Amino acid sequence: MKNILFVCTGNTCRSPMAEAIFNNIQNGNAFARSAGLFSAEGSRAAENASRVLAENKIQLEHRSKQLVEEDLESASYVFTMTRAHKEMLMDKYPAAADKIFTLKEYVKGPEGNIDIVDPFGGNIHTYRETFQEMKSLIEKLSLD
Repeated sequence: MKNILFVCTGNTCRSPMAEAIFNNIQNGNAFARSAGLFSAEGSRAAENASRVLAENKIQLEHRSKQLVEEDLESASYVFTMTRAHKEMLMDKYPAAADKIFTLKEYVKGPEGNIDIVDPFGGNIHTYRETFQEMKSLIEKLSLD
């Protein structure tokens, strides 16, 4: 079974939403977790992230988690939300570089903007846009 790791900054908005979307779509065929590069351990997901997931009937039981090396080691693929996240991971964990991609880069290729905008602090509309973008990308993931 493929184990996917989604990584963002604080592990309260993008990566937990991506984890929940992925696990909802895969329905047990693959499994995702999430972590943050600069997380405060144990924080709840952002209120608007939870709200948007609930609107889409996607369950989320989440507490933020700081990324540790073991997270990378157990992952088949690591999908970051931005190029900066990817570069930080590749610099710190060069042995895992072959499985680290931005989510958008993996699905659409390396050209153009490969970042997913951080909705942190934004209104519900901003979170809905981020949700839709990530859902569209995750639906197109091919994990062969």
